[in-house]
Amino acid sequence: MEEETDREKGVQPLDDILSELGLANKDLVGFSREQLTHKQVQKGRKGRYITSNIQQKILNALNAADKTRSYKRENLFNYRS
Repeated sequence: MEEETDREKGVQPLDDILSELGLANKDLVGFSREQLTHKQVQKGRKGRYITSNIQQKILNALNAADKTRSYKRENLFNYRS
């Protein structure tokens, strides 16, 4: 049970950013030049633990989607994997 709560980090700042930009999970997947799935983006938004590699893929896709800002990983996630 303790391990399960360690993997649940709560809704991440990524969720607010994507909502503010009007981007859905599929939009972010479309901007990605790497292998990124809808499920990985959803896990990232809802705070389910994802690896640093997946966090980086989400960050790269978001930076490709929003040319007006430059995001860092700490802007999207409140934990480090």
